[in-house]
Amino acid sequence: MTDVSGAAADVLHTLFHSEQGGHEQVVLCQDRASGLKAVIAIHSTALGPALGGTRFYPYPNEAEAVADALNLARGMSYKNAMAGLDHGGGKAVIIGDPEKIEPPQRTALLLAYGRFVASLGGRYVTACDVGTYVADMDVVARECRWTTGRSPEKGGAGDSSVLTAFGVYQGMRASADHLWGDPSLRGRTVGIAGVGKVGHHLVEHLLNEGAEVVITDVREEAVRRITERHPSVRAVASTDALIRVEDLDIYAPCALGGALNDDTVSVLTAKVVCGAANNQLAHPGVEKDLADRGVLYAPDYVVNAGGVIQVADELHGFDFERCKGKAAKIYDTTLEIFARANQDGIPPAAAADRIAEQRMHEASPARGR
Repeated sequence: MTDVSGAAADVLHTLFHSEQGGHEQVVLCQDRASGLKAVIAIHSTALGPALGGTRFYPYPNEAEAVADALNLARGMSYKNAMAGLDHGGGKAVIIGDPEKIEPPQRTALLLAYGRFVASLGGRYVTACDVGTYVADMDVVARECRWTTGRSPEKGGAGDSSVLTAFGVYQGMRASADHLWGDPSLRGRTVGIAGVGKVGHHLVEHLLNEGAEVVITDVREEAVRRITERHPSVRAVASTDALIRVEDLDIYAPCALGGALNDDTVSVLTAKVVCGAANNQLAHPGVEKDLADRGVLYAPDYVVNAGGVIQVADELHGFDFERCKGKAAKIYDTTLEIFARANQDGIPPAAAADRIAEQRMHEASPARGR
């Protein structure tokens, strides 16, 4: 699974002519009254209705927003397949800075967005992502019943970042078991880039097991929240400093995508990469560079699937313990991928893609495709 980038013409070429395309549907949404500009991308419904969150982000231009929606939607197809869900992959992005939009306009914008999602008749089920929150999904749900990640008061499951972090933690344990022969993280040094919605929960899991934690975040208040509560946690100034920390065992990218590129991989000191961020591989070939340097990569869309497991369960009557049990299986799935990678002589990212693609392919005839 690789990234899509480029100008508008390149996006169209990607959709219809490249291996990274194959999306079933892309919807451009605009509501002038509220200021809404959004993109809804449905990559696949082979396994069921497309499921994926709504990202609210100040993209530099519309072409980059479309490219991100395509990347993220494709990633959701693979994530949902590996999580064993009866859902295909989709994603939506809203163009704008959520921090600069006043509450009345934000409500109007989200209601308009909800109407666009509803117009798809259930082909796409939405949820939270970067820049959107449970309260936002409560607003969207006023116009669209295909909305998850709502508050418990509104019949939803609440914050999905709890199980996202739990799943990443299970992926780390599996990685440790595969590489060092012991799933325990006690005494291991773990660096987390991004301690927001998911990252701060991950810190708790690691400290509870006795790991040494080093963090960084572009937001000073996010770092301060962690270090004031846990004085043992060490903070560094930047991601560049974090990946160079001596004796770093595990690196956890938990912010935006593209964290693993030619520059970062060449100086990375960790022996394992396992984090919550989507689309961590900046371009094709990075997965091989990691393997060549002896770095074990736990595919992002496998280990960060706890959240989507939670929001999918909401559609059928949410039960937290049932979801946590499913998210715990991320440990086994991660080990399965490492075993397949060794068997086929390929990087774990390629092994995960093969397994996911096989599941989607096998499901398509049963759904009449």
